[in-house]
Amino acid sequence: MNQLEQLRKFSTVVADTGEISAIREYRPTDATTNPTLLLAAATSPEYTHLVDDAVRYGASQSADQAQRLDATMDKLAVNFGTEILKIIPGRVSTEVDARLSFDAKTSLAKAHRLISLYEKAGVGKERVLIKLAATWEGIETARILEQEGIHCNMTLMFSLAQAVACAEAKATLISPFVGRIYDWYKQHDGVADYPAAQDPGVLFVTRVYAYFKKFGYTTEIMGASFRKASQVLELAGCDLLTVAPSLLNELRGNDAPVSQKLTVSMLENQKIERLLADEKGFRWAMNEDAMATEKLADGIRRFAQDARKLESELLKRGI
Repeated sequence: MNQLEQLRKFSTVVADTGEISAIREYRPTDATTNPTLLLAAATSPEYTHLVDDAVRYGASQSADQAQRLDATMDKLAVNFGTEILKIIPGRVSTEVDARLSFDAKTSLAKAHRLISLYEKAGVGKERVLIKLAATWEGIETARILEQEGIHCNMTLMFSLAQAVACAEAKATLISPFVGRIYDWYKQHDGVADYPAAQDPGVLFVTRVYAYFKKFGYTTEIMGASFRKASQVLELAGCDLLTVAPSLLNELRGNDAPVSQKLTVSMLENQKIERLLADEKGFRWAMNEDAMATEKLADGIRRFAQDARKLESELLKRGI
């Protein structure tokens, strides 16, 4: 078996792409999208029909351009998600606008609208993960949605404080960003690289895995934002791993052995202290973690920037 096939014995593999053709090729269990991925896909002639349908929907919703644009963006995300779900057996993550990351009330309304659009397209809420930034407001939004039976994927995850707060809110899934943590520490430490087992991003996911298993949280962990195949393989055994097509192809082309690195047995000799997960403790822990604070803010800005770019593309179509 190639490394991708071996990896699937230990972890659920998710395609980190909005490209339907790539998802069709790699046949992951789940898939995830965000404005960056949707922007790349929406500018491709292959998906013109999905964009045009979203534009028609938006035009029918309001006489106000801003409201039409907002409705079009939501419908476009759902159109891509619906197409992806025709290919994969599992779930698709659909993101709440990053510009709402500090607005729990509007994020909740946005999530409800996305789920409503999916239901009108014949897709049950059990096949959708609402993706929210792991700010305190995003976590509180997830707490409410999960109580309503709407499942959430908490993204832009860089600290144990974020992970624990999400687990306490009973979020279905968290997405720790391995590559962005790796990038920050490379620059901070002034090094060219790290051995895979000492990679700061890998170590962070390993720590979260150990904490969740120690205290019996049901929230799933999905390693994300990988820079190289060695990071993926070092986390074999993580609940899920979302991997870009370029790295999926690299794994598929390599037959070297893959061993499970994350196991419940790794907890036997670990002493793990429980953290407070209230708002005060969360905000203080984030304040004390320069990497997590910087990367969370940077991630929100990047997703917001790509959302604005996507809006510009849609405006060219006469919304």
